[in-house]
Amino acid sequence: SGPIVIGQACEFDYSGTQACKALRDEGFEVILVNSNPATIMTDPETADRTYIEPLTPELVEQIIIKERPDALLPTMGGQTALNLAVSLAKSGVLDKYNVELIGAKLPAIEMAEDRKLFKEAMERIGVGVCPSGLAETLEEAKAIGQQIGSYPLIIRPAFTLGGTGGGIAYNQQEFEEIAQSGLDASPVSQILIEKSLLGWKEYELEVMRDLADNVVIICSIENLDPMGIHTGDSITVAPAQTLTDKEYQRLRDASIKIIREIGVETGGSNIQFAVNPVTGEVVVIEMNPRVSRSSALASKATGFPIAKMAAKLAVGYTLDEIPNDITKKTPASFEPTIDYVVTKIPRFAFEKFPGSLPYLTTQMKSVGEAMAIGRTFQESFQKAMRSLEIGRAGWGCDKQEVLPSLEQIRSGLRTPNPDRIFTVRHAMLMGMPVDEIFELTNIDPWF
Repeated sequence: SGPIVIGQACEFDYSGTQACKALRDEGFEVILVNSNPATIMTDPETADRTYIEPLTPELVEQIIIKERPDALLPTMGGQTALNLAVSLAKSGVLDKYNVELIGAKLPAIEMAEDRKLFKEAMERIGVGVCPSGLAETLEEAKAIGQQIGSYPLIIRPAFTLGGTGGGIAYNQQEFEEIAQSGLDASPVSQILIEKSLLGWKEYELEVMRDLADNVVIICSIENLDPMGIHTGDSITVAPAQTLTDKEYQRLRDASIKIIREIGVETGGSNIQFAVNPVTGEVVVIEMNPRVSRSSALASKATGFPIAKMAAKLAVGYTLDEIPNDITKKTPASFEPTIDYVVTKIPRFAFEKFPGSLPYLTTQMKSVGEAMAIGRTFQESFQKAMRSLEIGRAGWGCDKQEVLPSLEQIRSGLRTPNPDRIFTVRHAMLMGMPVDEIFELTNIDPWF
């Protein structure tokens, strides 16, 4: 999983450790490579042999020569592991030493990660995508910007994690700056420029598939904050609260089509959707063909150990052969249903990074998160708020409130920032109608 930096954290240590344990329980010999010694998975008991080495193709090749493994499972270590597996497969190292890529095959990883191939795949199965174009130089980028026509535009580099190098451009000057930084950040110097969906509702589904083509949806996650804020910086709620059953079924059907078309044979994937709050139009934003940050949240929310299951599916089990750890009676092919609400709230530390602006964009900025479980959304939200350790005893429970002027409230609601959730409360206390708060923040009126 590599070093812990913003956007790439202990969630991948959690999934890697689960996978090592599951594989050893099945009698496999596990060889682990990680560059970060301060993790649980590099514990001597986790794997049979552990290498703490830089995660570069050359060094991993030497380990393969020495250990001669039968297979490589890259879907547990986040983006770092996937990129490494792709370069080993392309340079012919895996074929040379007869190492099989399990969990996700090379064409599936490329189709999901390469923005152009992904867009073509979605058009083949009739799932809506956002109007966009691909650029490999600044000149191409400018031409695409003019084609799409209106600002704001979103810039996403290919093969990066946590939105690194991307952002939202509101004018020509910002557009050129962000496009250049995106081209520099992407290992294949390729960026996707798309029409902004700012203000649309954002949902994620965790999907699992096995070799017999059984597909189950583990969990639906709804982002309280609208599109335009990285999911790692959003307050998220599981299961999704504001979807009608019909809308949920549409997302579910689309997810199953997507995982089959991309060809992720086994294990978990995370698929993100945007829904227009006015017309109900659905577009797919992206798909991660691996265990992701949201998988760790979905595992803890439902009690369904996604990483452990994904490891077992990768070595050939089917979903109906694996027992559910919690019920002890049903197999893993039963979709988990939960009668409670889970809320995750991110924790920011802008005070430790002087010079960084406390505004939220498509680049991840939070340094941690708190998760809480409750019978209602209100209960789990208040518990998570108290767990953040920011000196607040919840939402409006601690009398630490000084009401700002209406002008300050309006500007605080308009720009996404870490304190916006408290500004919403100030607006309510000042008697601002819910519709106006929705217009300024695009947070669903239900919340």
